[in-house]
Amino acid sequence: MKTLLIVSHPYPDQSQAVRSLQQAAEPLPNLLVRNLESLYGHDTRAIDVAAEQAAHDNVDRVVYLFPIHWFNLTPMLKAYLNQVWTYGWAFGPEGKALQGKEMQVVVTAGASAHTYSAEGLIQSRIQEILTPMKASALYVGMHYAEPLAFYEAMGAQGDRLAGFRDALRARLSAPLSPSLVA
Repeated sequence: MKTLLIVSHPYPDQSQAVRSLQQAAEPLPNLLVRNLESLYGHDTRAIDVAAEQAAHDNVDRVVYLFPIHWFNLTPMLKAYLNQVWTYGWAFGPEGKALQGKEMQVVVTAGASAHTYSAEGLIQSRIQEILTPMKASALYVGMHYAEPLAFYEAMGAQGDRLAGFRDALRARLSAPLSPSLVA
């Protein structure tokens, strides 16, 4: 099974958890990492659409790793989806490039799990915050896996950060969910 890992962080120099998670994933077999800010800085016009679309060839799982940024995607990841997921490639009469692939969303959040609950400050679960990703996956024929969220990630270190890395490696090493296996 091949996996494509798309990483985005609006402040890469301040990214401890996301950087650590990317580094934990990189040695895994059959994994291609595309860090958007490393490749393109913050210039959304610089995204190489053909290269990004080609990176999806022959992968079974596409993983998006990013911090929740004001209860949304990072600006670069949103631009990436807008430009790369084109009519005729991702959707439309001929657009089947993502069909049947698994989408796995992995996010970090500075707030607690309680904040991301019905009883918490924002009265929304992480699954609700990520509804646009789920809707996008289903729209293009992808299978949407349960998101993996790491809470209180800002300033995480030691055993807590090691736990995040272990959980990510376990998820990325797991087979596709049974409904996705051909």
